[in-house]
Amino acid sequence: MTREQRAKRVQEFLDEHFPETPIPLHHKDAYTLLIAVLLSAQCTDERVNKTTPALFALADTPDAMIRLSVEQIEAIVRPCGLAPRKSKAIYDLSAILVRQHASQVPADMQALEALPGVGHKTASVVMSQAFGVPAFPVDTHIHRLAQRWGLTQGKNVVQTENDLKKLYPPESWNRLHLQIIFYGRQICSARQCNGLHCPLCREFYPNRTRPTSVNKT
Repeated sequence: MTREQRAKRVQEFLDEHFPETPIPLHHKDAYTLLIAVLLSAQCTDERVNKTTPALFALADTPDAMIRLSVEQIEAIVRPCGLAPRKSKAIYDLSAILVRQHASQVPADMQALEALPGVGHKTASVVMSQAFGVPAFPVDTHIHRLAQRWGLTQGKNVVQTENDLKKLYPPESWNRLHLQIIFYGRQICSARQCNGLHCPLCREFYPNRTRPTSVNKT
C-alpha cells in the first residue's frame, strides 16, 4: 500500500466506525471553547468538563472573566494542572479580547495565536470547531497514529500536520481530526495497541512484529 492508499483507507474506516464526531469539550460558544481548549493542555477532556461548569457559572464571557481575580480563577482550574500559568493566561487573554476585539473571539488564526496561552493547536481547534474553518489540529493521539499508519515520519506535530494536510482535502480536515482522536482514545491508544493490535495497524502492517516508537523532538 502506498501512503495515499493508506490515507484513503483510514478515511473510509473512520467514516464507517465513527460517523458522529461530537466535540469532546463542553462549551456554548467560541469563548468558552477557547477557555476549555486552553485548560485541556496536559489534562484530559473529562477533567476539563468537570472543571469548567464552576468557572463558567461565574464567568462565561471575557467581560465577566476580568471581573474575577487571577487567584479566583486559579482556585477553580487547579484540578486541570498548571493552574498558575493557565489562570493568568485566561485572565490576560480575556482582557485583550475586551480591549482589542470588542469582547469577541476573533475568527483569525494569527489573532488567536497572539493571545496569551494560545498556541497553534489551540487556535486551530477554535478555528475548526467554533468557526468551521478548515484546520487540522494535531495532538499526541493524531501524531502517534499518523506514524503508526505510515502517513508521516514527522518528528513533531508541525511536520505531521503538514503531511496530513497534503494527504487530505481541506473539507475533510475538521471531521477527520476528531475521528482520529476518537479512534486513538478508544481503539489504538498507547497502551492498547503500540502499532501491533488495532484493526488499521494490522491491516496496513500485517508483518509488523515490534511495537512502533513515536518520532518526536
